[in-house]
Amino acid sequence: MGRIPAGCVLIFLVIASLGLVSFALCLVAEAKRAKAEDLKFDGQLCQLPASHSFGFVVAALICLSIAQTMGNAVVCAPRSKGKVRNRKAKEPTLFLTAFSWASFGVAVILMSVATSMSRGQPYGEGWLDGECFIVKGGVYISCGVLSLLAVLALLGAAAIVITTNPVDQGLKVHAHN
Repeated sequence: MGRIPAGCVLIFLVIASLGLVSFALCLVAEAKRAKAEDLKFDGQLCQLPASHSFGFVVAALICLSIAQTMGNAVVCAPRSKGKVRNRKAKEPTLFLTAFSWASFGVAVILMSVATSMSRGQPYGEGWLDGECFIVKGGVYISCGVLSLLAVLALLGAAAIVITTNPVDQGLKVHAHN
């Protein structure tokens, strides 16, 4: 394993910062989500005002998407032209990248559904089939944890790709004295 080049440290810091911001925004969204006491029900129709969590979750989605894009650019960027990469690093890199995408996908789906519920549900319209739904407690925290997992897995994969020296064992020449 080699060292991480100085130029990549800044990119890693930006990706990590975006992941932490996404996590923090999810925590704020959890605190600002609509609660059961916000629901108004007149016996047949329900109404739920718009939640303040909407903007925080949209910002968290944007930060997470930028971090995921940047991290994948680092992982997928060719580091050595014409040389074979270390094959031992390929398997963990693929696993971490796949895990990152899975965490990212689940987080985006959860955030998107929860955000659409947070838009406000007027009398008689509701969120789905005229019924009002409230985002359950802990959903936004789960999204934040998934965001962190996605970014950490991606940073791990990027670190492996960057620090792994290309292997070209067949072309090494050993001088004999």
